[in-house]
Amino acid sequence: MDYGDIIALSYFALLWGVYIWATDRRTIFGRLSLTRLMASHRHRWIMNSLNRDLKMIDTQIIAGLQAGTAFFASTTIFALGGCFALLGQTDRVQAIFSDLPLAFNGSRTAFELKVGGLACLLGYAFFKFGWSYRLFNYCSILIGGIPMMSETASNRPAAERAAGRAVVMNVQAGMHFNAGLRALFLSIGYLGWFVSAYIFMATTTFIIFVLLRRQFFSPARLALLPDEGQM
Repeated sequence: MDYGDIIALSYFALLWGVYIWATDRRTIFGRLSLTRLMASHRHRWIMNSLNRDLKMIDTQIIAGLQAGTAFFASTTIFALGGCFALLGQTDRVQAIFSDLPLAFNGSRTAFELKVGGLACLLGYAFFKFGWSYRLFNYCSILIGGIPMMSETASNRPAAERAAGRAVVMNVQAGMHFNAGLRALFLSIGYLGWFVSAYIFMATTTFIIFVLLRRQFFSPARLALLPDEGQM
């Protein structure tokens, strides 16, 4: 790899870190992120289960979250397998890239390192999805342990502590799921590196811009605000 590749990779890591910092902060741009707002709604959902005995509603929601997590985990494994298959077609792929007008031809070693980096990115996403799936499983067990309304009325603090444990587990599962999804999104920007370092920086910038817009300026975020005009 040349200096341009090193700069592009450093830029990629920097923007990734900035995005994590921005979405995990209390506020930025004077706004809470979509992720932070959703965490508060997770809390509201599970604490609301103290007011009803029918917990099947909650287990169905958890099942839906687990299904989505399992889908992305499976998809990531297939993509990871594609990376290893790509390593066996290095000469053919390099021949294709050599015909592209914007591509900067690199060595075979550089190409294999880029594929290896993509595999690491997808591997990271898979482990995040896998752990998220397991945490959602734990959360369903904790929800099953939330007392019925009769027990809640007799000992409200203990019931709230039981629900609070489920909330923490659910929020953690959501955080790991978001981390895996973020890695998948950024892997799309990473593909630009196979063309050139400049395209890599451009695609990464575009992906980060889209993700920040969704976190802080999207209609989905507005739908989560409890009061009109609240930031």
